[in-house]
Amino acid sequence: MRFMHIADVHLGAAPDAEFAWAKDRGREIWESFRRCIGEANEKQADLLLIAGDLFHRQPTARELKEVSYLFSTLKRTLVVLIAGNHDYLKPASPWMDFRWGKNVVCLFSQECEKVRFPDLKTEVYGLSYHQQEITEPLYDSIRAEKNDYFKILLAHGGDANHIPLSKKALEESGFDYIALGHIHKPCELIPGFARYAGALEPIDCADVGPHGYILGEVQRRKLKLSFVDLSSRRYIHRDVEVTEEDTVYSLREKISGLVFEEGQQNMYRIRLVGQRDPQLVPDLREYKKCGRIVEIRDMTAPAFHIEDLRERYRGQLIGDFIESFGEEPRKVVEEKALRYGLEALLYGKL
Repeated sequence: MRFMHIADVHLGAAPDAEFAWAKDRGREIWESFRRCIGEANEKQADLLLIAGDLFHRQPTARELKEVSYLFSTLKRTLVVLIAGNHDYLKPASPWMDFRWGKNVVCLFSQECEKVRFPDLKTEVYGLSYHQQEITEPLYDSIRAEKNDYFKILLAHGGDANHIPLSKKALEESGFDYIALGHIHKPCELIPGFARYAGALEPIDCADVGPHGYILGEVQRRKLKLSFVDLSSRRYIHRDVEVTEEDTVYSLREKISGLVFEEGQQNMYRIRLVGQRDPQLVPDLREYKKCGRIVEIRDMTAPAFHIEDLRERYRGQLIGDFIESFGEEPRKVVEEKALRYGLEALLYGKL
């Protein structure tokens, strides 16, 4: 038996809404989902497991119809899905009365239910959100039936407001695999047993690293898991080292080179670090033109040569100011205050 485990697709989201590329991001989330369906056909997956938040909010009838069509293109794959905290089941939601194809099973009850696939010797358990927040640890009491089927739990949550999880309870639950959703980065909660698939595409700036789906293969009840990177873009956090020799334009070249090397399709959060020429004012607005830069922060400090300044301005205001901080070593806060003060006294920067 072969399955694909995805979660947190967030169809309908438009990440980076304030930037020019936001429309591309929204379309790319749909396109990644379409590619995922294609991968299910290519890899001849028996099951496509969706562990919540297929949609970013309540889906529209049109969105459900689009997803239903994509599911209909699956040649042999059966779909099992639950609703998460973003696309939870409201009474008037189009979710409630939408008619899916025969290859789609929705575990939409507030209490745990299961579906059995005799041909695959597999059972899938799960429950859905009917409100945005659930603080009760609902999965702690769920136990798999004792039989010779391979048993999977679809679960969405893991923090205080979204069904807290107990590793001990999950380990004792009797499941062979727990397919998790809610955390956007792919990671293991319990090695080889309980995994977050992460989002197919990164949704916000904190979603660094690869994104895709988990491929599982079961042979003689032994489970083999692998992660498949599917995303078209990544968020990348990088530091750019600044020296006394740097200028506004040399820094621009450094940032442009970083973006070119790491990939112009990616989004960046950049910090300028190091010690700069005290008279250099980094042009953050100009640097944002170097690529898809979500945020850039100047964390540099002016490269003052304290002893030279002490001697040059001895007996003057600047010399007395340096003397008031005493000798090295200084505390980090004192060092910052000294450098900021010198910048203001020497160059009028406050």
